[in-house]
Formats: sequence, C-alpha cells, structure tokens
Amino acid sequence: MRALTAMLLLPSAATAQEIVVTGRGLDSPPGEAAYAVTEIDRAALTQTASGRFEDVLRDAAGAAQFRRADSRSAHPTAQGITLRGLGGNASSRALLLLDGVPQADPFGGWVAFPAYLPERLAGVRITRGGGSGYQGPGALAGTIELTSAGPDMLGPLDLAAFYGSRESIDLVGTSGLRLGGGALSIAGQYARGDGFVPIVAEDRGPADRAAPYEQASLALRAVVPVGLALELQAGLSGFTDARDRGTAFTDVRSQGADANLRLVGRGPWNWSLLGYLQHRDFSSGFASLNAGRVAASATLDQHVPATGAGARLELSPPIGGGATLRFGGDVRATSGRTQELYTFVAGAATRRRVAGGETLTAGAFADLSVERGALTINLGGRADHWSLASGALFEAPLAGGAALTDTRFADRSGWAGTGRAGAALALSPALSLRTAAYLGWRLPTLNELYRPFRAGTDATAANPLLDPERSRGIEAGVDVTAGGGFSLRATGYWNRIGGAIGNVTLGTGPGNFPGIGFVAAGGAYRQRLNLDAIVAKGAEVDLRWQAGPWRASASWAYTDARVTASGPARALDGLRPAQTARHQGSATLGWQDDGLSLAVTGRYVGPQFEDDQNARALARAFTLDARAMVPVTHSLALELRGENLGDARVETAISGGDIVERAAPRTLWLGVRYRLR
Repeated sequence: MRALTAMLLLPSAATAQEIVVTGRGLDSPPGEAAYAVTEIDRAALTQTASGRFEDVLRDAAGAAQFRRADSRSAHPTAQGITLRGLGGNASSRALLLLDGVPQADPFGGWVAFPAYLPERLAGVRITRGGGSGYQGPGALAGTIELTSAGPDMLGPLDLAAFYGSRESIDLVGTSGLRLGGGALSIAGQYARGDGFVPIVAEDRGPADRAAPYEQASLALRAVVPVGLALELQAGLSGFTDARDRGTAFTDVRSQGADANLRLVGRGPWNWSLLGYLQHRDFSSGFASLNAGRVAASATLDQHVPATGAGARLELSPPIGGGATLRFGGDVRATSGRTQELYTFVAGAATRRRVAGGETLTAGAFADLSVERGALTINLGGRADHWSLASGALFEAPLAGGAALTDTRFADRSGWAGTGRAGAALALSPALSLRTAAYLGWRLPTLNELYRPFRAGTDATAANPLLDPERSRGIEAGVDVTAGGGFSLRATGYWNRIGGAIGNVTLGTGPGNFPGIGFVAAGGAYRQRLNLDAIVAKGAEVDLRWQAGPWRASASWAYTDARVTASGPARALDGLRPAQTARHQGSATLGWQDDGLSLAVTGRYVGPQFEDDQNARALARAFTLDARAMVPVTHSLALELRGENLGDARVETAISGGDIVERAAPRTLWLGVRYRLR
C-alpha cells in the first residue's frame, strides 16, 4: 500500500525539481487533436467592449444563447448555451465547465452569465461536437471549458471603473498573489444601469418602461501544495443578479453560491479528485398587457430554489508506448422545486403550485489516445445510469379547501451508453486532417419536466414524461498553420439529436389550458415535447493571424438545422428550430504597442425564427464594437469602449400580437484602469 501511495503521489528524483503548482486539472489528452477545438485566449477575454462573458462566446461562431440579448436585459431562463444550431429551447445542450465543475443551473440548465467575470479566466476551450466522455454527460452539441487565471496572469492588483450610457456603472477588481509555494486569487465585479426599454418604439405602450439591472459577483480561489507532486485547489464563489423586464410585475432575482475542492496528483500516475456543491435561488414575476399596452397585470409569481452536488475521479496511468489512458467515474445530483402563485384576480393571487423533483446521474468513463508518428487516434466511451425521483405536482386554492391537483409521478431510471472516436493525421508541420464520430445524451432538466413559464402573452407548459435526448454525429476537418502567425481550422459536420425537447405550439388564446392556466388573446399555448429529431449539418471556419503589434481573428458558421416531427408536433416537420440562424460570424482586428491598444469587432447573425412554427421572423443584425486603452502612467490608463456603435436594431423576441423586443442599443463607456505591476 505504501509503495502504491508513493507511486501515485511522488515524482521521480530526476523530475522532482521541475514540478510546480499550476492550479489546473489534468492536461488534455493528445487525442483532442482529432476534434473541432477552438480556443479563446486571455487577450480576447479581457478586451471585449461589453466586459460580458456571453459576448466573448459569440466570437466563436456556432456558439449561441437561446436569445440574442445579453445578461443585462434577457430573462435568465433564456440563457442556455448550445453549439451547431442544436437548440430549439433554452436549456444548454453544450456542457459548460469551470475548472472541471459543471456550470449549468441545477434546476433549469441555463447559465448565470453575470457570475463569470472574463478577467478571472485564463482561457476558454470550445470543443464542437458531442460525446465528451471524461468531462461528463450532457455534451450533446459540445463542451465549453473555462480555466481560472492564476497570479501570473492576474498580477498583484488590477482595478477598473467605468461609467456608461443610461447611468451605467461597471466596477471590476482582480488580484493574484503567490504565497509560499501556493497561490491565492480574488475577482469581483459590481455592475448596474438604468437600462433601456426592451420593446421597440413602434410597439410600445404606456405600460412599457426602461428595464434596470444590478449585478455583482465574487470569486476566491486558493491553490496549496500538499506534497512534492500533489496540490489542493479550492474555489468559493457567489453572485447576485436583479433585472427588470420592462413592465410592472416582471422583476427577476437570481443568486447563487458555489464551493469546490480538487486534489491533483502529478507523478508516474496523474490523477484528479473533484467534489463540488452548488446552490441557486431564482424568482421571477410575469405579467400580461392589455390592448394598447396601457396597463400590466400580474399573472404568475415564481420562486425556484435548487441545489446541485457532484464528484469526479480521474486517473491517468503511465502505460507508455505512445498511449495516454484516462479513466474514472463521476456522479451528479440535482434537486429543486418551483413554488408559484397564479390565477390572479383583482391583482391578488388565488392559487398556488409546487412542482419539482430530483435527478441523479452516475457514470464511468475511459479515454485512450494513441500516437503513431503522424497519426493520432482517440477512442473514448462512458456508461451512465440516470434516475428521476420524487417528481410531484401540487395545486391548491390560497383560500383553503381541497387540493386541485396532488400528483406523484412515478420514479424513472435508465442507462445511456455514449462514446466518441477520432483520428488526426499530420501531413506536414503546417497541415493536418482530422475526422471524428460521436454519441451523446442529455437528461431533461427539472425545469423542462416541471416548471411552466411565460414570455409576453405566450405560455409554455412543462412535461413530467419527457425522455432523455440522444445525439450522434460525424465530422471532418482541416487545420492549417502557416508562416506569419496565420492559422485556419475548418470543419464540416452532420449532427442529429433524437428525442429533441422542443416547445411545441398546441393552441392559441384566449382560454385556459392545462398546466399553465389562462392565455390571453393572441398568445400561444405550448408544451414541451420530445420531437422525433433535430438534424443539423453545416460548416465552421476559425481564422487567427498575428504579426508584430497586429492581431486579427474571424469565425464563421453555416448551419442548416431542421426538425423531424410527427404526432402532435407534425406541423413542425421540416421547419427550422426556434432561435437558430443559418449564418453567424464574427471578426476582430486589434493593435497593441507599448501599453496603447485598439480593437474593433464586428458580429453578424442571420435571420432566425422566434417560434417553433417559423411564423415570427427575427431580422438579421450586424453590430460593431470598439475598445481603446491609452496609458497615462506606467500603472494608470484610460479606457474607452463602445457597444453596438451603429445602434443596430437587434431583435431578440416576438411575442403575441407581434410585439418585438430588442437587445441593447448603442452603449458608450469611459473608464480608468489601475494595474500594480
């Protein structure tokens, strides 16, 4: 036993002096070269004009939220993240990880973007395509890995303060310190603004108003050496997010806290043991507007507490022979309840609803990479057991009396086997070819199973009988690295999600509908259903160039996504999934020298449909952002930022009555930044 412990924890005498505390997990295996991977470096993370993490992701074409608005104005539940047009509802179909910890909301699968300050990150690694076995289940469309920055990147102190349009304030601070053989980092942000009126001018009424926001986040991270080849990484973070949706009774409150511990051993055996705990608390009001949008009335008041917990063990033994093996297991549990007041009469709720349940996923995985000269092969797979338990729906009058509904849903469980295989061939130092095939799966979220929701006059009912989604796909690509700092990655793909969960229109208001209650005239009644499939095929191109002080990047994605449907959803057969654009692109040109930096970013998103029936079309949009930093002293600089400089109308939603909602208009910022060097 002592010999095994020494083998796991201690390096050989020849390498002992080379081991340093990194703050990272295990290195990515060589087999990742077979997949469509793009990376966002720290320079790109910290130079976005908005300072918003979701805008950073938009620069990787194909990465998209359900709606186009950012986290200052969008409803939080509309901010799931996906890739390759494999969307159709707001749950994340990409697996988002921060230092190995899953980040999607335990109840809803959406992403709390205000919790992720770009300045706290070292980089982002995006793997398009499903079936990432050793990182966990849920990667139907791909995996997005975030890595925390250490002291070497953060520096001892970096403070920034910005004042912007509509009385906006953005305060950011980071610090990274080396303490003996360990490291400590802290990052925080406070942001607020009076907001803008979300409804476009021609559709507004007296009830419409500006939608303010106030958000804050704080993250602490410590890395401590435990032995010559062992380090303990600890993270603690929290956020609070208050938004308004632009009418009375539509305030939104979100808050959360995360804690995690990870032990990483580096030696003859590399290994990692991770444990984490998450809590989320979400509240939201919903309203209906009368004719002419003269007055708003409350329709629903929701409060959703949820928790998530999990652990993962990974091991990488020294098998030699040009092979790298990684295997282990993971487990994740979630629980949550939506607690609602509904059926308002004369401004007061008359009924209450409680619905929710628990999920548990446990899996084992193995991943093998083999390098043979110019050829790299990867084989990976995992087996997962899932269960849904304690599902229930209770509805009763607030005045007392017999329950209207008291249903206990049957517990369900099953197995899911997934995997991936890929190969990369280096024809020369500058040219590589790759191909891959994969299988993936995703369990329905508690939100999809149990929580009804509203968007304007439209209402969508939950469905406790939803089955897991399953994906398969193939792809082929080419990677080119030329002289002069130029690189190109291009990929063509075909992906299919069987049993894709969509919001399917089943009726229109006015009237009362099961699972949701009253829907006003012009509003749509929808329910979450398993569609036969969503099939997406397309291409992605990523370009990078750097020469001296100049740098440029561009990303473009073409997506032809279609729904295959029958039964109650047969009217959707052959249509495009909601909120899925055919074309999406981004390009940035930057220059930096002696502390002075300039950058301009253009983003384009093509037309897309608001709804499942492809009846409400959102127009194409092009936005232009810019950022400039001018040094004043060695440590002090002025910073100018501009978002949507052309004040383009970026349509994000069309609700009943053809009421159009937009994303943020032109926003200008003036700030000062202090860096202790």
